[in-house]
Amino acid sequence: MPVIKSHFRPAWWLRGAHAQTIWSKVFHRNLGLTFESQRVELPDGDFIDLAWSGPIEGKTVLLLHGLEGNINSDYIGRLVHELNLRGYRACIMHFRGCSHEPNRLPEWYHSGKSDDPQLIVEFLRKEMDIEVYAAVGVSLGGNVLLKWLGEQGASTPLQRAAAISVPFCLEQAAQRMNQGFSRIYQRSLVGAMKQSYREKFATVSSPLDINIDAIKTFWEFDDQVTAPLHGFKGADDFYTRASSRQFIPEIHVPTLILHAVDDPFMYSHTPPRADELPENVWLELTEHGGHVGFISGMIPGLAHYWGEKRVAEWIDST
Repeated sequence: MPVIKSHFRPAWWLRGAHAQTIWSKVFHRNLGLTFESQRVELPDGDFIDLAWSGPIEGKTVLLLHGLEGNINSDYIGRLVHELNLRGYRACIMHFRGCSHEPNRLPEWYHSGKSDDPQLIVEFLRKEMDIEVYAAVGVSLGGNVLLKWLGEQGASTPLQRAAAISVPFCLEQAAQRMNQGFSRIYQRSLVGAMKQSYREKFATVSSPLDINIDAIKTFWEFDDQVTAPLHGFKGADDFYTRASSRQFIPEIHVPTLILHAVDDPFMYSHTPPRADELPENVWLELTEHGGHVGFISGMIPGLAHYWGEKRVAEWIDST
């Protein structure tokens, strides 16, 4: 069956969706990882920064982070750790402008910018003789990954893939994030995007005539910033064209999608239905887990990050 009813059981002391979502952001562990940085110059004059970790001889797994994420994101560290334990070499691809240095071009990154992973995979193959074995995307990065895999179809060079807490329908995610307690997440993330916008255009003129301080919601940011910077007619056009759910039926590589029904970033009906999944895509649904949470453990304060381990095991399975 393409839909897997998960065996995950949340920690009894972190059962709620918000507790699962927030815990690791507050209690961030230093895993002692070391990274090697690499800058890739792009044909359009921009750049993308990579970060490598793990044995050089290991198979390469490309990691795509979430909104305003980077090498320091807690989930990235845990994924790298789990992959390294299994002998894989992790390659974190920072989306444009997310590596602590604004990118050069007016365009940025967004949930549907699937051409950049393709550029990196081609660069690694042609310039470094490295074949990317698998890819993992988290949240926004998961949407980018699934869209890219669907666009590639049978031409994908990957052997396996996995996505965690994907906002499959961007319009629904924007609506959900403007309701109830989820507005707290929206305020934090939109605030981070606004600050990135200010830093990006601190030394060069913005092509947009907007009042960035007046923007409060995801829809407003995407309508006034994301859409015009990237050639969309507006937020609705962006959401329609960039949402990954419509691309999933065309995915050919074996792919695991891990998702919690109580994810506060979207509705329970946002994930694809069973009849939308091709035979090599598995949607593993957990009743609890929040957004990029999936934390188990019997002892209060001693968290076991089941989600990252589950994904690493999937990548390592045959």
